[in-house]
Amino acid sequence: MVQFSQHAWQQTAPLRSAIHTMPFNAELAAGSLSRERFQFYIVQDALYLGEYARVLTLAAARGPDSATLRAFAESALEAVAVEQLLHERYLTDFGIDPAALAQADPSPDCLGYTSFLLATAYHEPWEVLVAALLPCFWLYWDVGNAIARVAAPDNPYRAWIDTYADEGFGNAVKAVIGVTDTAAAGASSTVRDRMMRAFVRCCQYEWLFWDGAYRQRGWPSGATAD
Repeated sequence: MVQFSQHAWQQTAPLRSAIHTMPFNAELAAGSLSRERFQFYIVQDALYLGEYARVLTLAAARGPDSATLRAFAESALEAVAVEQLLHERYLTDFGIDPAALAQADPSPDCLGYTSFLLATAYHEPWEVLVAALLPCFWLYWDVGNAIARVAAPDNPYRAWIDTYADEGFGNAVKAVIGVTDTAAAGASSTVRDRMMRAFVRCCQYEWLFWDGAYRQRGWPSGATAD
C-alpha cells in the first residue's frame, strides 16, 4: 500500500515544480533576489513561524499517545528553533528588533495561511492537522536541497540555503513525515481524504507565501466602496 506521504507528494508534483521555478526561489538560487524582497519575506516568515509554533504545540498536545507526542514535539519544535535562529540573524542584519515584530502587520498571504492552520487545529481531527503542518517542513527541505545543488558558494543567501539543506533539518522533517504516515495508516478513508485536502491546500499556501513575498503583497489602502 502506498503511504500517505508518497501519495501526497505525487499529487502535488505540478505545484511543487512551480514552486521550484517561481521567481522568488529562482532568484534566491541565483543570488539575484533583491534585498527588499528578501527582507519582506523574512519579516513575514518570522510572523508566520510564531503562529506556526503555536499550532505545533496544539498538535503535540493532541497526539494520540505519549510516544507520538514526544516524537512530534521533539522533531517539529527542534526544526522551528533552527528556523527562528535563522530569522534572528537576518532580522539583526536588516536592523529589525525581533521584539518589535509583534507590531508588524501580517500580509494577506501570511494571515490566510496561519488562519487556516489555526482553524484546522481547532476544528479538524488530529490526523488532518499533522497533514496540514507537513508541507511547511517538507517543501522547505525540498527547495533548500534543490537550491543548494546549484547555488554558488558566495550566494548572499547562503545562510538560508544551508539551514534548509542541513541534514539535521532533514532528519526532523523525516520524523514528521513518519508521524503523518502513521496517523494516516490508522485513519478512515474519509479522514485520509481530508488529510490530503489539507496537505494540498497548505502546499498552495506555500506558493502564495513565496509569491506574495516576491510581489511584496500587502493590504489595499484607500479603497472605497462602490
